[in-house]
Amino acid sequence: MKLHLHLFAIILAGFMSFAHAEPESGVGNKPNLGIFADPIAQFAAPGEEAVGDLLLQAMSLMGVAYRFGGSSPETGLDCSGFIQYVFRKSLRVNLPRTSAEMARAGRVIERDELAPGDLVFYNTRGFQYSHVGLYLGGNKFIHSPRTGKSVEVVNMANSYWSQRFNGARRVNRGGSEWKEPVTARAADRPPAEKKLAEKKVAEKKTTDKKSADKPAAEKKGRSSTRAERRKVAREQEAERKTASRKKSEQNPRKKKKPD
Repeated sequence: MKLHLHLFAIILAGFMSFAHAEPESGVGNKPNLGIFADPIAQFAAPGEEAVGDLLLQAMSLMGVAYRFGGSSPETGLDCSGFIQYVFRKSLRVNLPRTSAEMARAGRVIERDELAPGDLVFYNTRGFQYSHVGLYLGGNKFIHSPRTGKSVEVVNMANSYWSQRFNGARRVNRGGSEWKEPVTARAADRPPAEKKLAEKKVAEKKTTDKKSADKPAAEKKGRSSTRAERRKVAREQEAERKTASRKKSEQNPRKKKKPD
């Protein structure tokens, strides 16, 4: 298996030496679908190795125009639409739709662990995991870049991409029998999302504690109010009695003399 992938990567590297990292805008952006309604159907072969099939199908989309929100080669593909389409067509794996969601799929791998078929993520729009591509080997990846361009192969060593690298993920490539989306473990979540999740948990605990303490506080408040009212009533009654006694002392009744 490893030998097969290494040979395949060498062949791809030879092909990619002719690929431009930054093709001119507006030139060669139209997909050449030929007689095929599905531009990757000609490459589908059940007997091929899963990763080899994945890479072949990705390479078959070279030249398909970028389209924001696009998920079909006929109308255009954005970065995550391209990845989702290739995985679904080649491995029958249903990845999430956005690059940020894809960054929670599979498991985290280090850059020096990258192997053909892994997902690579970049910050190209001012926030993490805003762009995704498919690693081909030889320090190159294939992706659908941006409006005005088309699916292309680029070098990860390029200063633009090396400065914006966000990490990589390895998705289950077990075969066609696996069809469910991959879910992420809490430990593998992107740092920003993990921090947000922890904040929500902390806020929920605080809210639950306040809800649990509220009845007791209200009860205590009601008890204090009743005690204060009783105290005030006692003081008022004592004052009334004192005033009445003083009045009686100041105006004693005269006893009648007998006739």
